[in-house]
Amino acid sequence: MRFFDRFARRPAASHALSPHSDGQTQLLASLLAMAWFVEARDPYTGGHLWRVSRYAQLLAKALGLAPAEVARIGLGGFLHDLGKIGVSDAILRKTDRLTDEEYAVIKTHPAMGARMLAGHPLAELVMDAVRLHHERPDGKGYPLGLAASDIPQMARIVGVCDAFDAMTSHRPYRSGMPLEKALGILGSESGTQFDAQSVRALIALGERGDLQHVMGHSADGIPLQQCPACGPTLVLTRRSVSGQLLYCRNCSTEFKLTAGADGLRATPTGNTGSAADLTPELDSDLIQETVALAVAELPADLIGKVDSADSRTA
Repeated sequence: MRFFDRFARRPAASHALSPHSDGQTQLLASLLAMAWFVEARDPYTGGHLWRVSRYAQLLAKALGLAPAEVARIGLGGFLHDLGKIGVSDAILRKTDRLTDEEYAVIKTHPAMGARMLAGHPLAELVMDAVRLHHERPDGKGYPLGLAASDIPQMARIVGVCDAFDAMTSHRPYRSGMPLEKALGILGSESGTQFDAQSVRALIALGERGDLQHVMGHSADGIPLQQCPACGPTLVLTRRSVSGQLLYCRNCSTEFKLTAGADGLRATPTGNTGSAADLTPELDSDLIQETVALAVAELPADLIGKVDSADSRTA
């Protein structure tokens, strides 16, 4: 059975919560699956797309945006790095500082993502996040050098959330920052590198303790597990069970999941995984959950208008 057929053939929360057709639901699922395959290439970004999506939703709600716009921005957060599929592994997974030439390649990913997304019927729902999340209020961002209010709000919100997650997540060249330090950096760059309104709202969320349930997680209630060599990079899913083998896709270490008082824990077995063991698998449950949340709030006529407009211009 094809992956997207699952959203039409099995009972899903999205069907009960929204009047969307099966075809519209599959289109939304296809957007998220496209993004997930980008994340699957980099073992150090496990959960990054989900976290940015959740941060963006929390921030959009805090700014008082309508539920449909909150849902769109959440989808934008999940899709924002789509263009990195065009960046080579040698650059994407490099553990040292990038050269100027390598950084120039990284900077192509928003435009690359926009080109990849352009042929999708629902592209306009998230295009601002994919293409413009690295623009800056001071006009020094990329790819267009937009400034201040010329940057769409979706892109401003996703850009702040993307930076916050990058700072608080583990990377091969550094450990993740504490929440307070990351918020401090955002505050110091407010109005120049980052949108001031979004920064104020995110700092307020952090001070209230509303971000901790997302930090260090790959989905709601699923914290990242620790690899002794690589840090908190091991991603569990809803289907993970005690006794299952899990592999660090960075160093190939094999782990066995065991049940404890605080949930499943990954324990090294002393073995390493084969190439087949290290192949990432699509987390269809996470995508279905994200789709269900989105279609619960997105008006069916909005998706229909986007789809119809695309059909007229095809």
